[in-house]
Amino acid sequence: MLPARRNRVLLALTLALTAFAGAPTALAAPPPPSAPSKPAAPTPPAASGTSALQGIPGMDFSALSPAAQRELSTVFSDEFCYCGCPHTLGQCLKGHTGCQHARRMARLAARQAASGTPATDIIVALSEYYASFRAPRQKFEVDPRMCMGDAKAPVTLVEFSDFECPYCGKARPVLEAFAKKNATKVRFCNIPYPLPMHANAVPAGQAALWARDQGKYWEMHDALFENAHRLSTTTIVELANKLGLKGAELQKALQAGTYAQELEKYKSMGTRANIRGTPSLFFNGRFNDLQMGLTEEMLSHALEDETTWRANNNAWAAD
Repeated sequence: MLPARRNRVLLALTLALTAFAGAPTALAAPPPPSAPSKPAAPTPPAASGTSALQGIPGMDFSALSPAAQRELSTVFSDEFCYCGCPHTLGQCLKGHTGCQHARRMARLAARQAASGTPATDIIVALSEYYASFRAPRQKFEVDPRMCMGDAKAPVTLVEFSDFECPYCGKARPVLEAFAKKNATKVRFCNIPYPLPMHANAVPAGQAALWARDQGKYWEMHDALFENAHRLSTTTIVELANKLGLKGAELQKALQAGTYAQELEKYKSMGTRANIRGTPSLFFNGRFNDLQMGLTEEMLSHALEDETTWRANNNAWAAD
């Protein structure tokens, strides 16, 4: 090849190689960005000031409102367990895990907190409730015809009530349902206790005693409460007729005051027991303050405590 031509070929080849080397290299497309992972749902923070409620084995109070949790936490920090150990309720729940009393006390306090009761009032109510077990018991002589349930039941629940008392009227279905549900454990007795501000409470109480002697105490008891808003002597006599009794005889008994002395005896019985009003409840002669509530749950709690107390010879069982 001639030198001149060889030089031209080499120049062309050099230029081609240079152009190829400078060409951009095709790159693989970057992978699409992965979708961001969905963050876990945040755990609701515990209400501030509730450290005493945290870490208690087998008990969770998160369903309570933040305000109720704060009040309950204060109770757990300030009140001592009634089992007799040298610990606050919260310390007993965490460190003395075998204490059955602490758990019952905690449930009782939690119900109070849930109802909006402040910690100071809860502590007072708890103190009075547990002190009542060691206080002297009242003794009541009640006609068995004014009682329902097993006569040999370990617990006798006595209620003093006024037939015109609206609170007694609300308590009636709760108490009767509780008594029927626990008929083998509880003997439930009712005692008329007429209050002076209720004009028809005395004839109503006498009518109940008269109906008792006709074998229909509880039927008259319920009828009087169901008609509490319109009681009068005339109405009471009508109720007797509706129960299949002889209203005319009841009217004569009311006019003669046949049951006045017996009714007064029952009223004196309640007065000696220092009842504060109606309804008033006594479990085996122990006054059960209704500031703890009058619900089936509270009655069942009181029954459980009373049964435990009685089974351990009037003391709390050691843990």
